[in-house]
Amino acid sequence: MKGRTFLFLLLAAQPGLAQAISETIRVEGHVAVPMRDGVKLYADVYRPRREGRFPTLITRTPYGVQRDGMHPAVIAFAQHGYAVVVQDVRGRYESEGAWDPFRNEANDGYDTVEWAARQPWSNGKVGMHGGSYLGHVQWQAATMAPPHLTAVFPVLASTSIYHNTFFHGGAFKLALALGWGVVRMPNRIMNPQYWHTEPYSPEELKYENIIWTLPLNRIDLESSGQKVGFFRDWLRHQSYDSYWRAISDEDRIQAVKVPAHTFGGWFDLLLGGTLNGYTGLRAKGATEAARKGAKMIIGPWGHGASQKYGDIDFGPQAMRSLFDMELRWNDHYLKGIDNGIDREPPVELFLMGVNKWVQYEDWPVPGTKFTSVYLASGGNANSMRGDGKLQFEAPSGADADRFVYDPNNPVPSLGGNDCCGAPFLTGPRDQRPVESRHDVLVYTSEILKEPLAIAGPVKMKLYASTDGRDTDFMIKLVDVYPNGTAWNIAEGILRARFHKGMDKMELLEPNRAYELEIDMRGTANVFQPGHRIRVDVTSSNFPQYDRNPNTGEDLGASGRIRVARQTVFHSSAAQSHIVLPVVSLP
Repeated sequence: MKGRTFLFLLLAAQPGLAQAISETIRVEGHVAVPMRDGVKLYADVYRPRREGRFPTLITRTPYGVQRDGMHPAVIAFAQHGYAVVVQDVRGRYESEGAWDPFRNEANDGYDTVEWAARQPWSNGKVGMHGGSYLGHVQWQAATMAPPHLTAVFPVLASTSIYHNTFFHGGAFKLALALGWGVVRMPNRIMNPQYWHTEPYSPEELKYENIIWTLPLNRIDLESSGQKVGFFRDWLRHQSYDSYWRAISDEDRIQAVKVPAHTFGGWFDLLLGGTLNGYTGLRAKGATEAARKGAKMIIGPWGHGASQKYGDIDFGPQAMRSLFDMELRWNDHYLKGIDNGIDREPPVELFLMGVNKWVQYEDWPVPGTKFTSVYLASGGNANSMRGDGKLQFEAPSGADADRFVYDPNNPVPSLGGNDCCGAPFLTGPRDQRPVESRHDVLVYTSEILKEPLAIAGPVKMKLYASTDGRDTDFMIKLVDVYPNGTAWNIAEGILRARFHKGMDKMELLEPNRAYELEIDMRGTANVFQPGHRIRVDVTSSNFPQYDRNPNTGEDLGASGRIRVARQTVFHSSAAQSHIVLPVVSLP
């Protein structure tokens, strides 16, 4: 129904949202918002019922303006005196145009911001609201610097669809790309995912069977019965090329003129976007206001805030009211209220291990001691029953460890940074089931006598070889408790053909030792006395990532696999080590 208008008399706050609400509101539905190319995107507008001009928030979504769960915050913002525009992005639900994820959001975001600022109910100050895809579109709009955009609050959002969404270290995020892109989002309306997971699903359509499809460039047909163009584009563009640069916020963050508050989780698949958005804006923002106004908060969460994630309950202190934080942010920047948010430390992190919030003046934390911890063994580090050691002194003992990686028997995903794919485990999980495998090298420190606090980026410097032209190396940082449970706290992967960079693909010389730097994003954790630090090294994490077939063929094209024989070196000349960001214990 076009042009529909509803009046709401809502005098009480939604549960868990800030109180002291006085506005009654109206909702105008199916409002046409014209884009520069003539396409019309449709939105609902929530605003106070009284006449006036109000600070304006925009939410742009591919999931439908009617999606359950989004309305409490939207209504509460309107009750607090904001006009809120909730819009279907191009090609989704009621909006015109073709659906091509991520590729039209910069111009469409700019046009929507400037349209909103011209409306008789707007005071010309515009902010943006939302998480995940709804957060990424904020960065896309901000890089276009629309004149009336005043501040953004991207939640659990990517800043590079290549680096921190569908690829990490050059390895393809299969579970996400299949579950989100092919199964749920191939068309104008979001598909349910139930037929791949429910007991009544036929065996050939069950997720646990579909994921084994090779070559990958026909997995869309196998799972959805149609060719999904953008999914096939992702496969064709396996390196960081012009296809990905065209939609990269990180390559254009120097154009952002407004403050941004990032919000993320240590186990979120888009953690890299949370970190890189903050550090990029802080260092390169186009204005002093953008650089000084950048803020970041990271909790012990996945793709959404919760007290318990994975198998760990972080306590009630882990929960934060996102709405209250967004309201303070927007009250300051859009309403001009001096509530002190601009004078608070810009970085707030949840420190796992002690389960407390800490504030810092920047990321990396000022005064961080980046400390190398070395792999060592007697040559038999295979599994947690082996002799692998993690030590603070230079390596000693045998020069190397070896294992066999068989793509037909990959290490299964168990916890980590993922979401939105299939019903396999994410978050912090006890790693002992995978650490019992012979194709996982396990390096464990001595029992700690003093607490060791880390908060910052984590990297692995691995010296390794393989007997083929390409393979993967997967790293996990693990906190081992006195009872033996082993909890993953950070992870990273590198597709070895990208050893010179994500835009410099080069196949390997078989059996040649390479120095590989593996980005493990970051974490904040206190290893307590009685605990041990552990690093796991393997070559697969399936189905979170696709199986590297070890053939050197292009992503998606290989229908065959080969078994790879891997060597990890830890000699005086090839000192494989993890770099931990050691900080003072708060």
